[in-house]
Amino acid sequence: MLVKTQYFHYDGEIRLQSGATLGPITLAYETYGRLNNDRSNAILICHAWSGDAHVAGRHSPDDPKPGWWDDAVGPGKAFDTDKYFVVCSNVIGGCGGSTGPSSINPKTGRPYGLSFPIVTIADMVEAQRLLTDHLGIERWLTVAGGSMGGMQALQWTVSYPARVRSAIVLAATARLSPQTIALNEVPRQAIYADPNWNNGDYYGKTPPNAGLAVARMIGHITFLSDTSMREKFGRRLSNGSEGYGWRFDPEFEVERYLNYRGHSFTKRFDANSFLYLSKAMDYFDLSYGLPSLADAFRKVTAKFLVVSYTSDWLYPSWQSKELVRALLQNDIDVTYVEIDSHYGHDAFLLEVDRLAELTRDFLKRVESAH
Repeated sequence: MLVKTQYFHYDGEIRLQSGATLGPITLAYETYGRLNNDRSNAILICHAWSGDAHVAGRHSPDDPKPGWWDDAVGPGKAFDTDKYFVVCSNVIGGCGGSTGPSSINPKTGRPYGLSFPIVTIADMVEAQRLLTDHLGIERWLTVAGGSMGGMQALQWTVSYPARVRSAIVLAATARLSPQTIALNEVPRQAIYADPNWNNGDYYGKTPPNAGLAVARMIGHITFLSDTSMREKFGRRLSNGSEGYGWRFDPEFEVERYLNYRGHSFTKRFDANSFLYLSKAMDYFDLSYGLPSLADAFRKVTAKFLVVSYTSDWLYPSWQSKELVRALLQNDIDVTYVEIDSHYGHDAFLLEVDRLAELTRDFLKRVESAH
C-alpha cells in the first residue's frame, strides 16, 4: 500500500488552552482507503508520543520501513481500508511535518524554539478539528489511538461530542498519575543537561543528541515490561561473549539495545518536540476544574471501546477502570477489555490480532446503531 504525506495549511490563529495563540498552522496528514458518498466511514487514528502521520503503508516501492502501525491499518486489517477511510495527522508541537518548535516563526523568520507556546491535548484536537472541516467530514465513525493517541480520542469525545460516534481508547488514561508525570520529568532533565540544548536554541547548530538519546532510553524502558525484557534479552552478553569484560562499555544485550534505540531516535526526532509533547501529556486531566472525572463526560454521546493490558505499568489497568467507571456513571455505552499480554505498554502496538477481533465487532455495532 503506497501512500503520500499531505499538508493542510490554516492561515488563521487558534486560541490555545493556556490563553496564548498559535498560527498560521500546518498539519501533516495521510489518508488510506476511500471516503464513501455520505462520508460516514471516516476513522481518525491519533498517534502516540513519538509517532507521526505515517501510520501505515510505504512512501515508495523501495521504502525500507512501513508506517508505525502497519500491522493494524490496511486492507482486511483491524482498521480495514477496504471498508473505511482512515486519516492520521501529526500533532501540533510535533516534528513530523506539523507546526512545532522546530518550525519557522513567521514573526521572526527563525525557528520557534522555546518561544513556541505550550500546547495541550485539547489544542492538538482543535487543530485536528480544522483538518476535519477541511476534509469535509462532519462526524467520525470512530476516533482511535493508544497512549497519547488514546488521550486525544478521549478529548475528541469531550470537546466535540456531536462529531464523534465512537472512540477506541487503548493503553491510555483520562489523567496522568504522579508516577507518570515523574517518569516524564526525568527524560526532560536529561535534555536540559545536554550543553548543546542551549535553552532550546540549537537549530542550525549541534543538536542535543546525547540528552535526547538518554531521554528516549528512559522512555523506552517504560514501554516494556520485566517479562518482555527477560524473554528478549535475559542477562545475555553482546557479541557472543562468554564472560564479563569488567569495563563500563555496554556489555549486556539490553544495554546495547537501549543505546541503539536512543541514538537512532535522534535521527528522526526533535528534542524540543520531545519536551513539548511530554508536557502536553502531563497537563492532560479531563477532570481539571471539575468536581469529578464523571463530570467531564456529561455531554458525551459516543460509544467506547476501552482496552488495557495486564503488563502495562505506564498506564496500568486501574486507570482504564477509573475511566470506565466515569463513563458508566453517565450511562455511556462502554465495552472494556483487559488483554493478558507480557509486552508492557507497547502491547497496544503489538497485540493486533486480538485488537482486530475487538475492532471488527465494536465498529459493526456502532454502524448498526446509525
